[in-house]
Amino acid sequence: MVEGWEWDPSLYEGSAPFYAVGRVPYPAEVAAVLHRELGLDGSGRLLDVGCGPGPFALLLADLFAEVVGVDADAGMIEEAGRQGRAVGADNVRWVCMRAESLPAGLGTFRLASLAQSFHWMDRPRVAAILLGMLEPGGAVVHVGAWTHRGMGSEGDLPGPTPPWDRIDELVASYLGPVRRAGRGILPAGTASDEDEVFPAAGFAGPTRITIDWREAFVRSEDEIVASVFSLSSATPHLFGARMGAFEQDLRSLLRSASPNGEYWERAADVSLSIWAKPQIQPSPAHR
Repeated sequence: MVEGWEWDPSLYEGSAPFYAVGRVPYPAEVAAVLHRELGLDGSGRLLDVGCGPGPFALLLADLFAEVVGVDADAGMIEEAGRQGRAVGADNVRWVCMRAESLPAGLGTFRLASLAQSFHWMDRPRVAAILLGMLEPGGAVVHVGAWTHRGMGSEGDLPGPTPPWDRIDELVASYLGPVRRAGRGILPAGTASDEDEVFPAAGFAGPTRITIDWREAFVRSEDEIVASVFSLSSATPHLFGARMGAFEQDLRSLLRSASPNGEYWERAADVSLSIWAKPQIQPSPAHR
């Protein structure tokens, strides 16, 4: 878990519809790289842990016979179901539960994915659980990405960029200077100690791959607003009765940066860390 913070079921309460609109999709190259590196061939099963509204699970769905997405937020699971039906992904099912409650009789998997989610979990516990749920030679892929916002500046893009620094200041003016996370706060932010946690659980590796995304793209005012509300630090319920006032101020700020409501960003790189389950597990005394 994040140091100094306890799990709170309101962490992403109300953010699922905004997440689906405001987050940039993962690039297709992610699926191509995992297909090549892991020999994915349409067989086997994928477990996507902390799946949110399903973008990563749905990206990889064609590479597996079955995909199971798990998330602790009921709204995220409901939205994932809508997204899956919209693309006709009939080999995907969604389960509302915390990662710490696995394995929950879900069976074994060829691959488990943790896409922008591991930092919220009891990481040693979840890593040990996932090791036991993987087939021999299976793997966990830990995905690092920024899908809520892009990079770059107006100097290297064709048009105005979202005023993210001023947006952060506006959020702080409503919610206070210390980052919120559900009903708690995160004074030190979040971090993932995967390089210690996965080897301690018995995994080998990692194989690290960086996908040089860097695509320039245009986003609308509605997408930027949705992106803000998709964040754990700015979920709708945190604003309470002031949500309408905050959104009005946010839209005014955005229009001052781009009167036509279009904003340019450059996608950030995506990092993949592949941790393998050895074919033969060493005894605990020799790990």
